[in-house]
Amino acid sequence: MWPDRRLLDLLRIEHPIIQAPMAGPNGPDLAIAVSEAGGLGSLPCAMLGPDQARAAIGVIRQRTAKPLNVNFFCHTPPQPDPARDAGWRAALRPFYEEFGLDPDKPVVAANRAPFDEAMCAVVEETRPEVVSFHFGLPGPDLLERVKRAGAVVLSSATTVAEARWLEAHGADAIIAQGAEAGGHRGMFLSEDAGAQAGLFALLPQVADAVRVPVAAAGGVADARGIVASLALGASGVQIGTAYLVTPEATTPAPHRAALRAARDDGTAITNVYTGRPARGIVTRLMREVGPMSPAAPAFPGAAGAVQPLRAAAEAKGIGDFSPLWAGQAAALAREMGAGELTRKLAEEALGRLARSRP
Repeated sequence: MWPDRRLLDLLRIEHPIIQAPMAGPNGPDLAIAVSEAGGLGSLPCAMLGPDQARAAIGVIRQRTAKPLNVNFFCHTPPQPDPARDAGWRAALRPFYEEFGLDPDKPVVAANRAPFDEAMCAVVEETRPEVVSFHFGLPGPDLLERVKRAGAVVLSSATTVAEARWLEAHGADAIIAQGAEAGGHRGMFLSEDAGAQAGLFALLPQVADAVRVPVAAAGGVADARGIVASLALGASGVQIGTAYLVTPEATTPAPHRAALRAARDDGTAITNVYTGRPARGIVTRLMREVGPMSPAAPAFPGAAGAVQPLRAAAEAKGIGDFSPLWAGQAAALAREMGAGELTRKLAEEALGRLARSRP
């Protein structure tokens, strides 16, 4: 019934819908619901330790036997830069004082670690069907171990050059991430977020450039986006923002409220929350310090000093200092269960495809 079964057969899923891994609001419940509905549920592990990842995968395995995607970051940790850290703390000092926080109190370093030996051991032990990466791929030795554990390997590309690099270095399928996508840019061969192409310009060029299946990501939130992506060469789609309003997501109340009020022109690319470009709904912190601030420490260093402000503001129901990650099609999100949403997206897309056939 689907026009291109390459991704379906590779991932062993019923519908060509990958739930985007979203660190923070995305835990086992969301992944289980999507996988049980025939899509590919995903568990983000970049903010988890090995024991936490192992436990979360165990919860998922107890509740579904369907394929699971486990996601990791592949960034290079930055070198210590005390001067830049001090400058960032100085930029945030007025906000600390406004909330009655001590601007000189040491902050906890952000917990966003790249894929390493310890996490590879978790993959080898738990054997997820799919392992995906953001910001490139791990080194050849670690990647070979992941493949020997039986996992299909996915990674994100924001340019044709990145897609070709991923294919050449062992990716089994590629996620073409357009500029519309929420969250962190998957870029790894460039740091110029301003040059990133929109999905409908990027996708057909990536599909032409590689032989492996391609999933489309960025601004896809309903059946129209799915059908259009398939027409432009994708074998499936990766959807994130639409799942943030489901009851299975652990999206904080201020974030949910912002998503309900989202507009097509209400997001921007920012580095003030983590130090790396990411798309989110515009907040006070983004307006007053960014959205792109040269003072922000390299990823993930910016997050540590922002966290106390986020906690203080969210305690008052305010999202001014929270990373409200969202894509440009957030207004298309529908509030329903994640499983129901997955099935409805597939049903509606198949209906549109059937009507388009002669």
